[in-house]
Amino acid sequence: MRVSGEPMRVAFQGEPGAFSEEAAVRLLGDGVVTLPRPSFDAAFHAVTAGDADALLVPIENSLAGSVLRVYDLLLGSDLTIAAETILPVELHLIACPGATLASILSVESHPMALAQCERLFAEHPGWARVAAEDTAGSVRSVVQSADLSRAAIAGARAALCHGGAILARDVQDNAENFTRFLLLAKSTDALPRGDKLTLALRLPHLPGALLAVLDPFARRGLNLLKIESRPIHGCPWEYQFFLDVEVGSGEPVVEALQELRRKTQSVRVLGCYTAARRAGKRLQTASGRIT
Repeated sequence: MRVSGEPMRVAFQGEPGAFSEEAAVRLLGDGVVTLPRPSFDAAFHAVTAGDADALLVPIENSLAGSVLRVYDLLLGSDLTIAAETILPVELHLIACPGATLASILSVESHPMALAQCERLFAEHPGWARVAAEDTAGSVRSVVQSADLSRAAIAGARAALCHGGAILARDVQDNAENFTRFLLLAKSTDALPRGDKLTLALRLPHLPGALLAVLDPFARRGLNLLKIESRPIHGCPWEYQFFLDVEVGSGEPVVEALQELRRKTQSVRVLGCYTAARRAGKRLQTASGRIT
């Protein structure tokens, strides 16, 4: 349990220097205490066990799409979305101090990061690709090996945390590469406030059921930002739907939710929070840091 005045403890999946840790610091400030965990399951457990006050998890990448395991774990927990932030994914080639591009024979990282750097491998066809559990962990492994023939692909924070040397910056193929992260915590407010609403819906297995639940938002001018479906465990070929909706204050959203509850088997509000805003080629959280 968090004591008033103490820094917030935030769990994340990965090792020190991971993009999730960087996102947590950008959202909450340098005073936050970050707690690395080996898996998403372990990160969620850290909050339920009381070892962390919240967790910061990726929910979708602008190139690779949704992080489906996080959706499943969020639905199975009692946590709610307190905030979101969007981080530009800037990938760098990192090696041991003293290594050069000419000395590299293999490059390791998370498979998604490797796949997002095709141009780099085309320029160096002799380099072997080695899949790793996560980007920051690959940097730690490379630096600890003291092997000048090994390199990793990760963010600048990973190089700083593990003492790696950046041999090449911004090696990702697409500059418009962003990951959206959610801050999850146990709910303390009966009605969270914000301009973005995330819902989990279970629909009747009937023709037109999905159209019927979208209509209350459309008629009130509430913009649907995203829809995602996940299988309902134990019910083959039936699906849970997740909606992100842009909402304003006042009656329209309340009325839409009331109507929605009459048209669905169940509705769960996963969070009502301030949406992250895009500014030029960077994205930022509209509300700034959360204290």
